[in-house]
Amino acid sequence: MKKAGDWARRAPLLPALIFVIIVTQLPFIATLVVSFMNWNAYYPDERGFAGFDNFKRVFTDINARQAVLVTIYLTVACVLISLVLGLLIALLLDRKFRGRSAVRTLMITPFLIVPVAAALLWKHALYNPEYGLFNGVLTWLFGKDAVQPDWISMAPLWSIIFAIVWQWTPFMMLILLAGLQSRPLDVVEAARIDGANGWQIFRNMTLPHLRQYIELSALLGAIYIVQNFDHVFTITSGGLGTANLPYFIYETFYTAQDYGRASAAGVIVVIGTIVIATLALRTVFSLFKEESR
Repeated sequence: MKKAGDWARRAPLLPALIFVIIVTQLPFIATLVVSFMNWNAYYPDERGFAGFDNFKRVFTDINARQAVLVTIYLTVACVLISLVLGLLIALLLDRKFRGRSAVRTLMITPFLIVPVAAALLWKHALYNPEYGLFNGVLTWLFGKDAVQPDWISMAPLWSIIFAIVWQWTPFMMLILLAGLQSRPLDVVEAARIDGANGWQIFRNMTLPHLRQYIELSALLGAIYIVQNFDHVFTITSGGLGTANLPYFIYETFYTAQDYGRASAAGVIVVIGTIVIATLALRTVFSLFKEESR
């Protein structure tokens, strides 16, 4: 009777569980199977089992290695810059001032924009050498003879980094602001009474308290940026040395029509993302344990 009661309580969740399995796990299993096959649409007669050859080709391909390096550089730069800016903005918004709620709402808006739309905004409204805002500011400051640089051609990777940072800084700010507001204010006031200045309170009390929130922000940001495709595809189309792993998979699948190698690269990205997600979940659970104490 007890087992029947347990199943009766779980039965309403079964349709949702089955739906999640169909939508998420079956496509991944299919990708995993294809990754062990020699399957290229240009050579249909050579289709067959390839073992680990596709994974070896991914790790030995110079373009794949370059894509891995670009992915690491892009992820580290975006996460670090977003964290620093998000922390500074969170510290400002933690103070009381008139219109604080409105300012907080406005600061969140970049994160709510569709990534492709945000990338198009930066590519055309800001970076464009003919009518972009950046060159317009240069003309306004230095006159019509001012240099009109092509920002994307001059610094292609940093053009993508700035666009991603602009969109992900509000996310970091939200998590860090939540951490700031969970500080024990009585301890902070006691430190001020004892003569501690603002820098000492920030270094010895605020930063240690925010450590896990910073870790969580970095891990969640890294999960997304590792898989970022929209900005790379929209701003540079993978050119000028900006192709990351997701764009490499796209090129391998749609241009080279090499389904096996593209699936192998996709499996590698998924495994890397799972590792980062596991670390993020551990950080989340440790935060919940601390809150429950």
